[in-house]
Amino acid sequence: METTFKLTIEYCGTPYAGWQIQPDQPTVQQTIQEALSRMVTRPVTVIASGRTDAGVHAVAQVAHFKTKTAIPAEKFQDALNRMLPPGITIHACQKVADTFHARFGARRKRYTYRIINRPEAPAVAHDTFWHIRNPLDVAAMKKAAAHLVGTHDFKAFEGAGSPRATTVRTVSEACIHDHGQGLVTLTFCGSGFLKFMVRNLAGTLVDVGLSRTSPEAFKGILDSCKRKNAGPTAPPQGLFLVRVEYEDVPHAPRQFTDSPLYPAGLWLGPC
Repeated sequence: METTFKLTIEYCGTPYAGWQIQPDQPTVQQTIQEALSRMVTRPVTVIASGRTDAGVHAVAQVAHFKTKTAIPAEKFQDALNRMLPPGITIHACQKVADTFHARFGARRKRYTYRIINRPEAPAVAHDTFWHIRNPLDVAAMKKAAAHLVGTHDFKAFEGAGSPRATTVRTVSEACIHDHGQGLVTLTFCGSGFLKFMVRNLAGTLVDVGLSRTSPEAFKGILDSCKRKNAGPTAPPQGLFLVRVEYEDVPHAPRQFTDSPLYPAGLWLGPC
């Protein structure tokens, strides 16, 4: 009988062409699958809660795999962390019910986009920010982001080639926060996200912050359902998948309690 295991994974997306396997390019999925396959001496497929683009990071991506094995979950975690390259860490491995599915069972996700808003770019961890030199009007960005909360058609923020049956999504939180010292974070919690949706939202909200678009016009962009009306796609390096929820619990807005072990502005608690 096959056993189903759930993985909680942190990774730096900089050296990878995203999560999903790509021809002749390194990906997170391929790297983990190859390690698991060596452990159990047979091919293993790892299915994640969703794809992340090239250069996008994850603090708590969730994935599952099935295999015939007598290896306990804690041994999988320990061995994987010894075999995987720096930049990929398995924070948990659990045996779960065979009905668990990392993608189809996900109820809510949180993404955080990080911006450094100051004249000079950071040198350390430069691949985890979008550097914007001109001052951002954070108050205007907050007004615009408030229009996102609720159930809407997000077609205006959809990337081409999005695999979906509908462009309607429910966003339970769209939060802009100024942490000081130039750090601004954009956090989105929702039932699901279209391809490039978070990066397109970030790019358009930055247009609001730079006074290229008003908060009222931002609402018009959302209502238009036309991608051409929205702003640019924000670069990938500022984006983090922070949490995936599998329980239907009420949404609770996050509290800003930064950890010294993780990039500032990321909160790992419940969505």
